[in-house]
Amino acid sequence: MTAHPPVRCAADCTLAAEASAALHHLAQAVLAHDIDRAIALGLLGYVSPVAAADASVQNDDPRGDAPPHGLCAHCLDNDRVVTRARDARLRALAARERHRAREARLRRRAEARANRRTAIASTAPTAVPASEANGAAATASVPPAASSVPTTRSALPPAAAAALARAKAKAAARGAKD
Repeated sequence: MTAHPPVRCAADCTLAAEASAALHHLAQAVLAHDIDRAIALGLLGYVSPVAAADASVQNDDPRGDAPPHGLCAHCLDNDRVVTRARDARLRALAARERHRAREARLRRRAEARANRRTAIASTAPTAVPASEANGAAATASVPPAASSVPTTRSALPPAAAAALARAKAKAAARGAKD
């Protein structure tokens, strides 16, 4: 890390010298758009001295022109800059985590869907040519009509399977007429 020049606050600033220097260095990094350096200086863990102060403490200035919590205007400006940058970075990191979680969830759903499709396809009956069905029926002493009926569950929904069966029957009836 590079050495930073000392930062001087107004004489009436109540922020401790180390805290003031850290705040000003963070603000310099943020204003220079050097987010990596700001993170290294503690941007993500920054706690605002204004927010850390007790909320019940009221400023005794009736006109409202004294800085709140005894910070000088320079420290207050830097505090606002650093707090906004911290909040924006934390929101971006949270959004990235939500995006990664969504991608993982979608990937798991797609894999489960593919596994279900593979399982259904592997249990789906295969079409048996009529010549083989008749030969198999004769050797197994099963009537030809019964040998072509699948005994496993269809890959189609029941309504679609029924419609397909009607269409096949209609096509077979047309073929028999010709």
